[in-house]
Amino acid sequence: MISSLRGQVLSIGLDHAVVEVGGVGFAVQATPATLATLRRGEETTLATALVVREDSLTLFGFADAEARELFGLLQTVSGIGPRLALATLAVLEPDKLRAALAEGNITVLTQVPGIGRKGAERLCIELRDKVGQLPSTTPTTSNAGQVRAQVAEALLGLGFPAKQAEQAVDTVLADDSAQGTSEVLRKALALLGRKR
Repeated sequence: MISSLRGQVLSIGLDHAVVEVGGVGFAVQATPATLATLRRGEETTLATALVVREDSLTLFGFADAEARELFGLLQTVSGIGPRLALATLAVLEPDKLRAALAEGNITVLTQVPGIGRKGAERLCIELRDKVGQLPSTTPTTSNAGQVRAQVAEALLGLGFPAKQAEQAVDTVLADDSAQGTSEVLRKALALLGRKR
């Protein structure tokens, strides 16, 4: 099992990054929030989970061990595979996901594409007691300046021109400056997608 990677970021895509470790480039699937923390050419450390299938070996990367544990826990529920587990973490930050599962908040869980009402109910029933057992970390609050810089850098890594990327981020932050990195990145990508 590959539980972590430390190496230089070679490239960043929409849903993955390539991290070079010992001369080998590992393609790591990740959420937009995790990808936004990476910088091309810089060294990074990612908590990882290796999913082995008959026809593939897929590596999933996370900013911290807590997200990796939630990723594994989500897959214990029938009908939730690695892609849907990653999509869940892309839409809901770990603390928000924990709270939704603990409280049985179906409305929050159905925001994830691919999870309907029945799936959300199954998640709550099966994971309600288990989410309290995972170690919780206190959420870190990042100011708008840090979020702006991280998202603009991520958009540059995805190939958008600097001026266009910064304008999109500023537009999103003008609506609500208290948003998290993943939320700002998602909205900025949607905005840039409409302009193309």
